[in-house]
Parts: sequence; C-alpha cells; structure tokens
Amino acid sequence: MALAAAGDLRLSMNWMDTLILVIYFAVVLGIAVAARRSVSNSLDFFLAGRALPAWVTGLAFVSANLGATEILGMAANGAQYGAYTVHWYWIGAIPAMVFLGLVMMPFYYNSKVRSVPEFLLLRFSRSSHLLSAVIFAVASVLIAGVNLYALAIVLRALLGWPLPVSIFTAGIFVLAYIVIGGLSSAIYNEVLQFFVIVAALIPLTVLGLVRVGGVDGLIDKVTSQQGEMFLSTWAGTGFGETNPLGTNWLTITLGLGFAISFGYWTTNFAEVQRSLSAKNLSAARRTPLIAAFPKIFIPLIVVLPGIIALVIEPTIGKTGGYDYNDAIPILMRDLLPNGVLGLAVTGLMASFMAGMAANVSSFNTVFTTDIWRAYIKPHMPDAHYLRVGRAITAIGVVIGMGTAFLAASFSNIMNYMQTLFAFFNVPLFATFILALFWKRMTAKAGFWGLLLGTAAPIAFYFAYQAGIVEMGSDQGANMTASMIAFAVDLLVSVPIALATKPKPDAELEGLVYTRASARDKGVVAAGDDAWYRKPAVLGWGALVLSALCYIPFTL
Repeated sequence: MALAAAGDLRLSMNWMDTLILVIYFAVVLGIAVAARRSVSNSLDFFLAGRALPAWVTGLAFVSANLGATEILGMAANGAQYGAYTVHWYWIGAIPAMVFLGLVMMPFYYNSKVRSVPEFLLLRFSRSSHLLSAVIFAVASVLIAGVNLYALAIVLRALLGWPLPVSIFTAGIFVLAYIVIGGLSSAIYNEVLQFFVIVAALIPLTVLGLVRVGGVDGLIDKVTSQQGEMFLSTWAGTGFGETNPLGTNWLTITLGLGFAISFGYWTTNFAEVQRSLSAKNLSAARRTPLIAAFPKIFIPLIVVLPGIIALVIEPTIGKTGGYDYNDAIPILMRDLLPNGVLGLAVTGLMASFMAGMAANVSSFNTVFTTDIWRAYIKPHMPDAHYLRVGRAITAIGVVIGMGTAFLAASFSNIMNYMQTLFAFFNVPLFATFILALFWKRMTAKAGFWGLLLGTAAPIAFYFAYQAGIVEMGSDQGANMTASMIAFAVDLLVSVPIALATKPKPDAELEGLVYTRASARDKGVVAAGDDAWYRKPAVLGWGALVLSALCYIPFTL
C-alpha cells in the first residue's frame, strides 16, 4: 500500500466489534482443545484418523482455499482485471475439482498414502519422492507467508500495527491451534470459518451495491470508467486483440483452465489432505465435488466487491494511491457500521487462519512423513513422529513469517500466488498425469521431467521480470509460464521414459489408471448409494452449473 494512503485505512472498531473478535478466537481455541482428545497417534494428527464425513471435509476443502489470499487476492484481481477474474473459478477451478473427485481420488485414497509425494514413492522411486517432497515443502511455506502478509494488511488497517508485529502475532495464534489439535482442529475450524467468512462478506457485497446504485448503477459506472470490456469474460481475447487481462482465449483455457488449475487442485496437498481425511472412498471422492458448488458462487462475495471498490475508490492501482490488495479493507472502512465491521474483520481473520492452517498442516505432514520419516529418522516409534510433527509446525510458521515479506513486494498478492502455482504445481501435475495414465512412464523420466519442468517456468519468470520477454500482464505471464512448465515436463519425460526400463505390471497394481480401479467404490456406508450422493451426478452437475454462469457475461 502506498505510504500516503496507509493511514487512511485505519478501521474504527468499538467494543462490540472487539467482543465479536474475542468470542471467535475463544471458540477457535476451544475447538482445538476439544480436538486434542482425539489425537493419540500420528495418523490422527496428520490425517484426522481418516474418520471425517464428506460434508465436513467438503466444506473444509473449499474453506482451505478461501484464505485471506483468496479474498484479498481475488478482490484485487477484480479491481485490476474486472469480470475476467471469474475465469479463476468457472474454468480455473471447477473442472479440475471434478477431475480430482471422479478420477484421481481412488488412486490417492486406496493406496493409503499420507501425502501426494508419497504416491510418487510408490509409483516411481525415492529420488522422485524426495524431489517432490522438497518442492512441496518450499511451496507450502511460501504460500503460508502470503497468508500471513494478507492478514498483516488487515491488522495494520485495524490497529495500525507495523507489518513485522502483525505478521508475528498472527503466526503465533495459528501455530497454537494447529499444534494443539492437529488436522482435526484445522478441519473443524475450517468448517466454522467457512460460515463466518460467508456471513462477513455478504453484507460487504450488498452494502457496496447499494452505495453504487445497484447492479445497473455498477454497470453504468464501471462502463464509463473502465469500458464495456471490463465486465465481459471473453471479449477481446482473440489473437491480436487487447483486454485487461492481457492474454488470449487459448492461454486462458490451456494456461489457466488446464495447466494451473489442474496442477493446483489435483496435486496441492493442502487441498488433497482434506479428502484423504474422509471416512471412506465415497466420502473422499465427494469432498472436492461438494466443495465445487459453493466455489461456483464465491465470485459474488469476492470478485464483485473488488469491482465495487474500484468504483468507490478510483485511485486503486494508481501511482500514489491504494494497492489492489486494499480493495476489501477500503470497503470495510467506507461501508460497514460497527458490529457488522467486527463480523467482517472476524471473517478476514477466519479466512487468514483457514489458508494458513491448510498450508502449515500440509507442510508438517509432508516434512514429517516424506522427509524425516523416509530419509532422516526411519523406523522410529510413532510417538516420535507425532512430536516431530508438532515441532516442525512451529518451524514452518517461523519460516512463513520470513516469506511473508516476499509477498509484501507485490501490489497484487494473487499475481504472486499464481506465480508460485506455475513454478511448483504445474510440473508436478504433468508428472502425475504421465504416471497415472501411462504404464511406460519410468522413475528416471519422472525425476528429470519434474526437475526441469520446475526450472523452466522459473527461468521464464526471471526473463519476464528482466524485460527480456514481454507479456500483457503479470497474470498473462503466469499462464504462459504454466504452459511452458507443462510442455517442458512432457518433452523431457517422454523420451527418457522410452529409453529406460519401466516397472513390471505387478508393481503398478492400483497405481496406474484402469476403469475398474477408477470405479472402485471401496467400503460403502449407509446412504452412499443415494442418487444425490453419486460422484458422477455431483461432478456433472457442477460442470453444467459453472458453464451456465458464463452466459450473463458473454451476451
């Protein structure tokens, strides 16, 4: 945020707002203490004992993604790119979430892995396993740092605290409730946080629309300020045309809709971990499918407020004005009365903790299971790994505090997040697709494809930052980087796989796609066969609904 504007975002909290915030914190810690009673071993701590129902894991799945980076970042995207931001939901999330539930979850869940990298250990080798574990651990603490910085923006606006103090205070609180209750605490708090976040953001959207004269008033004001294209989703995306997003329809569909989206939703353990904690395979498959339905409508309370903020405060994104990241705090300052303001601040706190907890809990699982247990201290008693998991949680939070200052250098934190996804998730997804659908894929091909597929988008990003490569926008560069990552991974992996010896078929049982294994229902609980719980019905329903949502923005 520009220094000239920093003092203007101070929020006027009174005793009622503070009381709401204090009650929420007390409930969160109470849930953590209650969850601690169910933590008796490492499986309880890292995967909640694989005992949670689908509705709990489904809401936790969407809540883990609905962190402060999602709220502040997508609102920032709304202010910067307009209606084009909905692509991150309807083409950039829903298809991949459906693919995870219908196709990939049977292989994750039935293999009994505790993490995504552990799947590569079974499918490939120790080298691919260690590389993917290190990559994921680095990505987790970087993304956790983004969540810390996002909350620091709110605390600075709320209390006027300096950035370092805000980051430290926020990190300590999240550390407390994860260490106390493990994943069960994180997941049950994420369910609570989902409802708190939604309840906090709906008044912001409604009051914002009232301020700008309703939907018609918003359309008129945005069109006069930004042009008609700002409220479209596909206009100007032809080759050679210009649009606020600075990219074309092919890059949107392949870069965002395929590479980034599938890379994030199918391999990001912060999300997959919620599915793995479900009580059976049916619940695990339904977890991302249940989450897809609220995800479709999240733009109404996240992207729309960003566009409204641009109308209310036209200096957003201008030199000497506010950063795009400030869109939500601006609306909170200008629109919310006391009481409602406390609820909104609590919602942002909840969103921060949901995102931060998701990344920290997945980081401690991957580090303990895939690095410490596998390569540093194998064959130790289970209690040892439980202690290590709690200790590494603290270390992960401390590292996240450091990486939060990297996020502070970006005026739009979602640009930074998408950069990280292009670096880390996309090449991992390419490796997984080859491993899952091609029996000929080998361990050496997996290792070198993943390594060079990660290095390629990083090299492209630095070329873009140095001005060697010109792109229309940061997000356009991220989409292009993701396509490069996917292509390089494939171009490296396929020749090496053809030149090396694959594992025998007997060792690939349950690790390579077959129709029979994909249709495996596992242990069926009472009610799982009801038509409204069938994964195919949920998945296709979500796809059709998300496609229909595009219609008002393309006419």
